[in-house]
Amino acid sequence: MLMAFEAAARCGSFTLAAQELSLTQGAISRQVSALESQLNVVLFHRVKKSIQLTEAGKVYSQEIGAALKSIRNASLNAMRNQQGGILNLAILPTFGMRWLMPRFPDFLKRNPQITVNFTSKLSPFDFNNENLHAAIHFGLPDWAGAESTFLMKEEAIPVSAPSLVAKYPPKKPQDITLLPLLSLETRPQAWTKWFEQHDVEPSAGRGMIFEQFALVTQAAIAGLGAAILPRFLIRTELERGELVPLLDLPISSPEGYYLMTPTHRMSYAPIIALRKWLLEQTGQ
Repeated sequence: MLMAFEAAARCGSFTLAAQELSLTQGAISRQVSALESQLNVVLFHRVKKSIQLTEAGKVYSQEIGAALKSIRNASLNAMRNQQGGILNLAILPTFGMRWLMPRFPDFLKRNPQITVNFTSKLSPFDFNNENLHAAIHFGLPDWAGAESTFLMKEEAIPVSAPSLVAKYPPKKPQDITLLPLLSLETRPQAWTKWFEQHDVEPSAGRGMIFEQFALVTQAAIAGLGAAILPRFLIRTELERGELVPLLDLPISSPEGYYLMTPTHRMSYAPIIALRKWLLEQTGQ
């Protein structure tokens, strides 16, 4: 009934809807009438041989149109390849750019039947309100309605431009309190935790806060201050000498990188393939 109504509403004709669905005009008319009886709502004005949506019919058509389109697409994907389909993946921007993308051609080569769409997300979200199948998340695996797959830890260390510490390189954690401290908005307690782990009382109100990893990295390279950054994400800058470790004392944290998957998607073939590949890449 819903398919008959949606086709008639879109085509503006029972006859055209019948041709599209390979049914008779009478069958379309009867299904629409049955739907109207079920809803107790008039969906079409019938004037001679033409039809016109009522106001209630217009609203109903808009509301079910997207849902039926999703059902059609899902059905097509299922029929095309039971092991393939669409994978909508949320990623952390810097992790995606610096770690995931250089490796991802290998995943696509191994899984040509899977089409992957990416979107950037910096914090947890409600999978029920997003058209996303999974997310790569940094933090704790405490995401409501989702199952976690541990990928890896990170080692974050204090770094700066060589010029910032050329005259007075820090010898102990206390020395870093004299420097301007740069912080990432999504990890505002990083410096506080680092100083606490090394029994140092930090100076209050020093340095700037940045929204994006790329910005805080560039600020550190420019000599604006010291930052705590994951070693594996700044490998290129360390190799070039644009950044130098201030002290080889990483911050200890219970947080890590996880693949988060809604519970009802755990058996979805593209997610199974992605999970297996990610675990291979991270050596888990």
